[in-house]
Amino acid sequence: MNTTTKLPNVFQPATQRGLNFRNRVVVSPMCQYQAKNGCVADWHYQHHARFALSGVAVGMVEATAVSPEGRITHGCTGLWDDTHTSGLAKIAKMYLAHDAIPAIQLAHAGRKASARRPQEGATPISLRDTEPPWQTISSNATPINETWPTPEEMTKSDIDRTIRNFATAAQRALNAGFEIVEIHGAHGYLIHQFFSPAVNQRRDSYGGDRSARMKFALEVAEAVRAIWPKSLPVWYRISAVDGAGVDLDDTIALSKELKNIGVDLIDCSSGGLSSSLSLSHTHPGAGFQVPYASAIRTGAEINTMAVGFITEAAQAEQILAEGSADFIALGRELMADPNWVYHAALELGHHDPHRVLPEAYGFYLERRAHLARS
Repeated sequence: MNTTTKLPNVFQPATQRGLNFRNRVVVSPMCQYQAKNGCVADWHYQHHARFALSGVAVGMVEATAVSPEGRITHGCTGLWDDTHTSGLAKIAKMYLAHDAIPAIQLAHAGRKASARRPQEGATPISLRDTEPPWQTISSNATPINETWPTPEEMTKSDIDRTIRNFATAAQRALNAGFEIVEIHGAHGYLIHQFFSPAVNQRRDSYGGDRSARMKFALEVAEAVRAIWPKSLPVWYRISAVDGAGVDLDDTIALSKELKNIGVDLIDCSSGGLSSSLSLSHTHPGAGFQVPYASAIRTGAEINTMAVGFITEAAQAEQILAEGSADFIALGRELMADPNWVYHAALELGHHDPHRVLPEAYGFYLERRAHLARS
């Protein structure tokens, strides 16, 4: 990573492979559940336009399914068909027009698929619903709990097809103009289901000890990295600890192997294996996942991104100053304050805070500030 010393850490530029990052702020992927048959809707353009104009370094599109059965809900975005590409390309083009790097997260929900949207309870779809359920798949034929349907255990053919689906989706993402692709290996979704000893009870080469349970994740990463140009980064979201068997030692070991394949950054989340899709009703504490980013950054010697209840500029600045992470991902805080980057520039003493915004905004705000001082 190349840095400049005259700016706050949040606004230090960086490089990764062939990309230049204007600062360290990333729009975290936020599922909107507004897609129609996998295609983005007007809502997605409006959602991302707020961030594209805000001065972020990277804008990441939400978890995007690599196959129809990989969707969490009927409202999830997809990249399993060429018809999905044009809509996503408009979002990528919008970020590029405002000096932000377009990114997209590729996902397969596994046994957590075929669910109602969170606003509808995030419970399994039933035959009584207006939108039909579908058969889910997983590492094992083990449901999340007694209220969820039993997934089919994936055969070797299913595994191979799913890996191809990730690669094909990556190619479509590249065709759409995205410059970073992130593999979703967290939150109890399919890749995590293979990695977790609490779920994965397979007796073939994809189950057993930690090395075997890594195999599916690594094969997905290899397939995506083979598609993605060497000049562009591949990121990986991980549940650093999940409370059900995966601990930091496991995650650091997996991160080392991912780095060897060519993954450039670990996006450090946690949990999600046994819960429903609903958000926790207990506040876990500000920056509660930052220690995971720090441990993985040191233990695996790989770039990391901190995410989760990071809300204040000073908090983000401290995380970066201490070397706990290389990037800061903001999700709900950007929903609450799309101008977080500008406000951070003012708070942290950026020497030219109005330049973080598009000229059409910065010009007027700078004029207002000058008038206020005169």
